[in-house]
Amino acid sequence: MSAPDELLDVAAQAARTAGGLLLARFGALDELTVDTKSTSTDPVSEADREAEDAIRAVLADRRPDDAIMGEEGEDTPGTSGLRWIVDPLDGTVNFLYGIPMWCVSVACEGRVGVVHDPVRGETFTVVAGERPCLDGVPLAPRSAPTLGLAGTLVATGFGYDAAVRAAQADVVREVVPRVRDVRRAGSAALDLAWCAAGRVDAYYERGVQAWDIAAGTLLCEGAGLTVRTLAADGILPAGVLAAPAEVAGALLELVG
Repeated sequence: MSAPDELLDVAAQAARTAGGLLLARFGALDELTVDTKSTSTDPVSEADREAEDAIRAVLADRRPDDAIMGEEGEDTPGTSGLRWIVDPLDGTVNFLYGIPMWCVSVACEGRVGVVHDPVRGETFTVVAGERPCLDGVPLAPRSAPTLGLAGTLVATGFGYDAAVRAAQADVVREVVPRVRDVRRAGSAALDLAWCAAGRVDAYYERGVQAWDIAAGTLLCEGAGLTVRTLAADGILPAGVLAAPAEVAGALLELVG
């Protein structure tokens, strides 16, 4: 079995390789070919695909026997018992609009995770069961919001389907009066990384996929946050919640 440090080094190399490619394309958006996926408002660009190809090339070179699940490519089977879960560009809409809130997420499932923010030059890393780091420096222990749920800064996101978004808006309407405020940045992986780092207190979102959260949930767990799965509820798809233990139950009652 591979050592966690080796896996983390592979993840970091893959994420930074893709990040460098993306950063070179950021700001030259009129040169990109853009298609759509689940709905007409769910874009995918050639930059997404090129970034995933770059990640897969690193993994093929260094971890040829491992399985890969990527957002933009076909699942690749493996023989090692390990699987990589890859989001080459989380926050595509932000990327296309020139908004500097997007990242690369690479995880070896249940073992290590990396969320790389090329714009800020920040790399969040974690080995399962250990404290996460930002650019190699361990993140400080999290403290609970001083006013409980009322003092909690909550990050969230929305789906692309109009009916689902309407249902999500109803939930946010219940959340806003009961917390400090709500942030919607547009990148689930970066939201989770910032939650682990204490830049927001809590995060929830429905409709996220494995590649959106595989690295970020490891970061939050390593930071001592409670991470819970949100079960599907009517039109609302399943999702995830991450929050300090002291407020996780109260937030779950609102959004679960």
